[in-house]
Amino acid sequence: MKHHPHIKKTTALYTVGVVGFFSALHASLPTYFNSSFLGTFTDERTISLIYLIISLVTIVGFLSMHSILQKLGNLRTSLLLIIIQIGIFYGLITATSFDVIAPLFILGMSIVSLIALTIDIFLQRSTDIGHTGSIRGVFMTVINTAWILGPLIGGMLIVGNNYKGVYVASFALLLPLLYLVYKNFNSFKDASYVNFSARQTFGRILKDRDISGIFLINTILQTFYAWMTVYTPIYLHTTLGFNWTEISIMFTIMLIPFVVVDAPLGRLADRKWGEKELLAIGFVIMGISTGALVFFGIKSIVAWTIMLFLTRIGAAIAEVMIETYFFKKVDGKDPEVLSMFRITRPLSFFIAPLITTVGLVYTTENYLFVVLGVICLLTLFPIFRIRDTN
Repeated sequence: MKHHPHIKKTTALYTVGVVGFFSALHASLPTYFNSSFLGTFTDERTISLIYLIISLVTIVGFLSMHSILQKLGNLRTSLLLIIIQIGIFYGLITATSFDVIAPLFILGMSIVSLIALTIDIFLQRSTDIGHTGSIRGVFMTVINTAWILGPLIGGMLIVGNNYKGVYVASFALLLPLLYLVYKNFNSFKDASYVNFSARQTFGRILKDRDISGIFLINTILQTFYAWMTVYTPIYLHTTLGFNWTEISIMFTIMLIPFVVVDAPLGRLADRKWGEKELLAIGFVIMGISTGALVFFGIKSIVAWTIMLFLTRIGAAIAEVMIETYFFKKVDGKDPEVLSMFRITRPLSFFIAPLITTVGLVYTTENYLFVVLGVICLLTLFPIFRIRDTN
């Protein structure tokens, strides 16, 4: 019996969605508690340093991915990374000394991004260009559902000041992930990866006004996420005195826009609107609502939840437009450009502490929200320089 190619593609997309969900849930469970978990061993300055090292290691990982993919192929690379991650998380659960936990933590958080890259490649090979927005929108809805469940489940697993339960749950998710990747992608055909050095790839990106523009825009969005992920929980917990149950409820509600907005906007970008207009709207909402957080130096769950929710409406609009725009411009034979695009994420963990360090010289902690808001609004300049895909 002959398989219809459309049915095959749909099945592949469904599978990538399930794999993506497990991978994202593994990543999201500890994310909002990482800085506080490390805080039980060390001070804020060391935590910032650890995040900088994670960025460096992840960037080196991304730059090495092309030659690893050429040697092993995407399936083997994916399986190998998941197996290493199982070992690392086992170590994080059982280790008690910070000297052991710190290097394991750095490696584990870097590998999370590399596993996500291999899943990106599985998805890219199953997507046709005319439906990029719709497919990316649905895929990101699935991923973001996991990101909503992460802090909610994580908040329930913290007992007092003990964060181990979060890492046990994150470890457990790697086992079905390994099985699903092995079972569903064992006949995966890699694209023939064209060989470009990192310097050549960077040169190609700079030459293309649209791709270099979307890189810059994505770097700013990722910096917004990095800053919010590392510093907002500490600010809410330490400065304003919210407990973890309150924070996890606030963060869960805050992330709802990612599930509601992505799929319909992805379809809209395919059919009617160009990505530019929606991108601009997203960053304006982000900029204004983030800057406004300076007026909320009070411990009010309702006020903070509403404001954080607004920041993420803007971020969700921006994110799905960036992804749609990028994947309409770049095809699956180009993992170097995809790797470089994903480097914007670890790079943002360099930029976020810099904003904090430089910002605190000139202003107080709560005014950093204004600094971040202004940076979001300045993104309108590169947005208006790129050309629409429609």
